Amino acid sequence: MGIDKESDIEANLQIGPTSLGMVRIYVEGQGLELPMDFDPDEAEEIAEEIRAAAQKARAAASKGRKG
Repeated sequence: MGIDKESDIEANLQIGPTSLGMVRIYVEGQGLELPMDFDPDEAEEIAEEIRAAAQKARAAASKGRKG
């Protein structure tokens, strides 16, 4: 499955700090538990990538409504 493919999979996402000073992204769904820990600098890079993707998604949605 690629990044641009729809999916019927449902999952829960939690994001928060750990007691060891890491940022944890925790994904849970359909028999899957996936904890991913990142140092704060990595977490900020991920946040920047998410913001950039959101901007591009808004632009694409806007284009789709116009055309």
